[in-house]
Amino acid sequence: MSKVPLSLLDLASIGEGETVHESLNGCVAVAQKAEQLGYTRVWYAEHHNSQSIASSAPAVLIAHVAANTSTIRLGSGGVMLPNHSPLVIAEQFGTLAELHPGRIDIGLGRAPGTDQNTFRALRRDPRAAEHFAQDVVELQGFLSLTSRVEHVQATPGYGTFIPLYILGSSLFGAQLAAVLGLPFAFASHFAPQHLQEALHIYRERFTPSAQLDKPHAMASMNIIAADTTADAERQLERRRRVFAKALFGGPGNKLSDEEVTDLLNSPRAQYLNQIFTYSAVGNTQLVKEKVNEFLRAVEPDELMVVHHCENTPARLRSMELLAEAMQ
Repeated sequence: MSKVPLSLLDLASIGEGETVHESLNGCVAVAQKAEQLGYTRVWYAEHHNSQSIASSAPAVLIAHVAANTSTIRLGSGGVMLPNHSPLVIAEQFGTLAELHPGRIDIGLGRAPGTDQNTFRALRRDPRAAEHFAQDVVELQGFLSLTSRVEHVQATPGYGTFIPLYILGSSLFGAQLAAVLGLPFAFASHFAPQHLQEALHIYRERFTPSAQLDKPHAMASMNIIAADTTADAERQLERRRRVFAKALFGGPGNKLSDEEVTDLLNSPRAQYLNQIFTYSAVGNTQLVKEKVNEFLRAVEPDELMVVHHCENTPARLRSMELLAEAMQ
């Protein structure tokens, strides 16, 4: 593998014609393959009200995957903290850490991970994101030996010192991670615009903490590696169509295949193209060139990849080819 640690964000994608049950079983197969290939960690993102993503309950999914793997680190990428109380997250992930010592991470985001209607269905205060920084510190306390809430202790959770990671797609997360002395993961696989500026701010302003003595910057990119470039590009086109339906359609506005085709041939497709700015699509050689180009330009301390393939077997093959490319 590359000298830069390689990790995986598994979106628990529900492929065309695939059931949720099959998608979740695919998460186990992906994590087992990642463990075999030497990936550092696998993370799962909290999404709600999505017909194509099955990771709405990361802690539950992590528990199942951890029980079916042995050594690889597993975590959230991320838990959307405004959707939860810090105490509940401390208890959930504290339970995971006690069951699987040394293998659990908590990546934290401040977006709701869904639309406003679903956010209301979650029964959360719309202003919850304004308290994100305070909630991170409170969660940190529950996982340490000093709770920030008088007479309240997380059990499990207390004394587990589960490592926290700040996730972001803007400059706010970089600033907060720097101030708190935490690792920072930038979501450049879908929000590439501020990647370089965010990492610069994070590294420049970083303050050492009990968890981390120097900056640890993670950046993400999209991967579709296949035996032929033609197959990889075909899978990319399918992924773009799925994204188009999700971004420009929605529960009350499902787009037909014809409407998606028209959209992808319109100026609005530029937004989709921007999402895939940092992508490596093709055979092993092409993927190797693109990944190395990204590593040279960004110099991350860890590379997080998203295998945007059409189904589980294709994701497993893409993982193998990427590992081969990074030897």
